[in-house]
Amino acid sequence: MIGRLSSVVLDCPEPHVLARFYSELLGLPITRVDGGWIDISDGATTLSFQEAPEYVPPRWPDPAHPQQFHLDITVDDIDVAEPKALALGARPLPLQEEEEVSFRIYADPAGHPFCLCW
Repeated sequence: MIGRLSSVVLDCPEPHVLARFYSELLGLPITRVDGGWIDISDGATTLSFQEAPEYVPPRWPDPAHPQQFHLDITVDDIDVAEPKALALGARPLPLQEEEEVSFRIYADPAGHPFCLCW
């Protein structure tokens, strides 16, 4: 092993807004605020938000503006989780597959795609 993953960092125009969104969505407390940098963490998993004034969000599913990455978030009941995520500011994104799937795709308030999986 060369190193350990310490955090996943999301660039965004408003780190306070995005940190609050994911803090509520994942039930992780905000553990660090340092200007344009905010962490949420449970002590083992850290998700960080970095201010990026020139941030350009992906345009799902436009390959000219690719997603670059996405988060998969496991939920027990999609019908309970989805309205809560939407109330926090998530917005649904279209599925590309016509088959039965075990996930739904959303954009967070800064436009990063994420999936609720069950």
